[in-house]
Amino acid sequence: MVSLARDSSPIVLAMVGLPARGKTSIARKIARYLSWLGHPTRLFNVGNYRRAHLGTAQPHQFFDPDNSEGRQALLGMAMTALDDLLGWLSSGGEVAIYDATNSTRARRNLVTERCQAHGFPVVFIESICNDESIIETNVRETKLRSPDYQGVDPEAALRDFRARIAHYARAYEPLGEPERSYIKIIDVGRQVVLNRIHGYLPARLVPLLMNMHLTPHPIWLTRHGESVFNEKGLLGGDSDLSARGDEYAKNLSVFIRERAGDEHVNVWTSTLRRTIQTARPITQNHVAWRALDEIDAGVCEGMTYEEIRQKMPEVFHARAADKFRYRYPRGESYEDVIQRLDPLIIQLERQRSPVLVIGHQAVLRALYAYLVDRPAPSCPTLPIPLHTVIELTPTAYACEERRFQLAPAVQGGDSSTAHP
Repeated sequence: MVSLARDSSPIVLAMVGLPARGKTSIARKIARYLSWLGHPTRLFNVGNYRRAHLGTAQPHQFFDPDNSEGRQALLGMAMTALDDLLGWLSSGGEVAIYDATNSTRARRNLVTERCQAHGFPVVFIESICNDESIIETNVRETKLRSPDYQGVDPEAALRDFRARIAHYARAYEPLGEPERSYIKIIDVGRQVVLNRIHGYLPARLVPLLMNMHLTPHPIWLTRHGESVFNEKGLLGGDSDLSARGDEYAKNLSVFIRERAGDEHVNVWTSTLRRTIQTARPITQNHVAWRALDEIDAGVCEGMTYEEIRQKMPEVFHARAADKFRYRYPRGESYEDVIQRLDPLIIQLERQRSPVLVIGHQAVLRALYAYLVDRPAPSCPTLPIPLHTVIELTPTAYACEERRFQLAPAVQGGDSSTAHP
């Protein structure tokens, strides 16, 4: 059983950095990760406030620090976002992420003073990037697609945005104040610097921030081929593949070879036979993770749902009422599964080549929820059918998804009801 005890005191994570240094991408990843782990988290992006209240067609001169009118307007939007942030935390929020440049000591002082006046500690997270290739990629793939440059000629937009960066750079003062709590991320995780980092949440973020990167690569999620227990509608267990499951394993091997080409693929399985057998036609060098084992159904292992309904009606109805949090007697809940998957997420984030995860329905639901930023409580209803490959390609702000149904068809449909 996994302990969920934790410090849930409200905290502000304030981003710092020049434009096109990946601040928003980092902020979104932090928000996705903490929300998935069960921490009420909200992102307050000052750029969105500016666009909503001042419009999108602001030329680079608007951001010139010598433009007093523009400077006051930007300060107003920053304070409006901060007011909303403080109000949300005061009404029961746990983690508020303040996504802004916060590029001067004076601005950081102001943010700190206002947050501390409400009793909320602040940890600054600065993204520094000296790699021109990363900056150029970020500008072309994210900034030029933003609402600020909708309908603008790409080359004109590029010139304007570079001029905007230059305005911010003239006034930029990197973090270095010894009294502040901060994390510096240099060149997308090449180096991470910590200063006065205390407490549960900031410390938990460090492994995630250290392992982030921008290298595009696919992640394939698939359940094992149909098992003998699937055929019988039984929960859990450690049964072998059925004949149809063996056929799916062969078809999966062909699919991966065609999609990956000559690229090396990291193949991950659970420690259970049905996933290991599904991986065998692909490679003998898979990595088996106990964290990928199916949700533990406890005393209900090896039973059908109908047997549970008849013999243990209190269990059947209690789980139906809250499938995400309900823990099987002597077993696990979906919430427990997410906690044990946490270290695996860090391993997944650090991979730079394609990854194939051969797992089980409940576990893959939890992984899928993290990767596509779905609320954790929605896990029990996410569709992860048998004999289907879900291809996810992480991008700066989201995850592109494609699904491939591979033969053979499963008798009676998906057989999903045979799994938690």
